[in-house]
Amino acid sequence: MIVLGVDIGSTKICAIIAQKNETGTIKILGAGVAKSQGIKKGNITNIELASRSIKHAINDAKRVAGTHFDQVIVSVSGAFTKGFDSQGVVNVPSKEIGIKEINRVMQMADHNANIPAEYEKLHILPYNFKVDDHINIEDPLGMNGSRLEVQVHIITVLKSSLNNLKKAVKSASLEISNIVLSGYASSIAVLNEDEKELGVAVVDMGGATTDIVIHLGNSIRYNDFIGVGSANVTNDLSMALHTPVSAAEKVKIEHGSLRLNSNETIELPAIGDEGTSHEVSLEIVTNVIYARIEETLLLIAKSIKESGFRDQLAAGVVLTGGLTKLDGIRELASAIFNNTPVRLAKPTGHNIEGMFDTLKGPEYATAIGLILYGFGHFTPYEMDSNKKLRYKDESIEPSPIQNILDEEKEEEAIADDFGIEKSGTHEKEDNFTLLVDDEPGLKESLRRFWNRITQLF
Repeated sequence: MIVLGVDIGSTKICAIIAQKNETGTIKILGAGVAKSQGIKKGNITNIELASRSIKHAINDAKRVAGTHFDQVIVSVSGAFTKGFDSQGVVNVPSKEIGIKEINRVMQMADHNANIPAEYEKLHILPYNFKVDDHINIEDPLGMNGSRLEVQVHIITVLKSSLNNLKKAVKSASLEISNIVLSGYASSIAVLNEDEKELGVAVVDMGGATTDIVIHLGNSIRYNDFIGVGSANVTNDLSMALHTPVSAAEKVKIEHGSLRLNSNETIELPAIGDEGTSHEVSLEIVTNVIYARIEETLLLIAKSIKESGFRDQLAAGVVLTGGLTKLDGIRELASAIFNNTPVRLAKPTGHNIEGMFDTLKGPEYATAIGLILYGFGHFTPYEMDSNKKLRYKDESIEPSPIQNILDEEKEEEAIADDFGIEKSGTHEKEDNFTLLVDDEPGLKESLRRFWNRITQLF
């Protein structure tokens, strides 16, 4: 299978084409990067310009790869997203929990969620299962019990923002197979299993935005967004040094540091009159950068505190994204986060072959995470942007319903989940969708059963 991952950022678009072979090895076939246009603070502001940037990056990746792709997975910024918690409970008539029961309880949690009408669900992520009176079950699959409960974290995004993203991608002649929160994708690329289990905050400090996600017990429990990034540092330097933005960007890259280690001066062109120049002390450069990064880290610390999970982050904070290249940022972050362990992370794990040197930088964490997501590196269970149940071993096939209970009992179980009587007329629940695999091998009796369920709802 070949996957195309497209990270739609505010300063750059990154497209990566990768393939997974029969042995499970992931190999990057091609990559393309284009400057973002029509995107500000994670939001599409001009569909035509954004589409042009997306198409440019994809065409470059396709030229290098020289192949087609089967899936297109795109990122969505944490801007205009909200997180909600919900829960669901279902009976297990068969007394054995399979994928079908996990699917049902996840849908029940989805059904019970109180989501504003202007928001659309992007990820439904379970963080705690309960089987009868047994709590904190990591994986209920195969367990015996008569009742299954789940608590989930639901990541939603403003419908208008999501629709504009879809239009921009479609205008680039692509059909989206899945959409992933950028912070979630970054966490897939940079976290190890121990950090997820212990509790960790992942902070992706990008070009114009900063995404925050908190993992506890191998599942996301919190997500947030701050509209500040590397571009803000550049703008601050431009104003403070009275120099064009392009010159300020060069200064940031070549002399950017949070540690004052030189009394040197540099020559910079004057803004409005690039034919003249003036001298600027590197001390001023450091002070300007320090002020902006300190403010940004304080905002991140505030977000983590307000999440209510700060004291549960045994693995500390993992910083990634292009802004983390600044010299001294880890030490400053650790001090602002009350000496919490801080790690700077790059997407260099997961034994990916063909990683170009440029792709090993922290600014490509989201793009690499999208590829990994496409090949199954997600939380153990989740409902994705297509409302489809994804799980860690999707080769598992649900047992035939005939082996679990007869058609009548299954019908009663599902109706009981949603409080719907078998007799009488009831209005269909808008948020209720029963996922059924329509495979040719199903027996005619099973087809009749699904027809009755459809009529029931």
